[in-house]
Amino acid sequence: MRVPARPPLEGLKRSLDKRRADKQRFARDGFVRETFMLPRADAREKAREWFDRWPKQAYWTEIESWCERPDDIIEFTIRRLPTAD
Repeated sequence: MRVPARPPLEGLKRSLDKRRADKQRFARDGFVRETFMLPRADAREKAREWFDRWPKQAYWTEIESWCERPDDIIEFTIRRLPTAD
């Protein structure tokens, strides 16, 4: 009985390498990022807290991405520069 050949793993390897390179690129861009999953009201409060503590003009604070999850949960990533000049 013949043993089946192993499937080609080049596609998976390329995908993993690309993902790792993206992580390194984000790590080098100098921004501090944090991701939250909160109910809508709490998400608004957390965003206000970040913008009050690290103003957009000085720290380039912004909501990088967000999406709605079931049960009115908001998942979002916010970023800022670590220091202001």
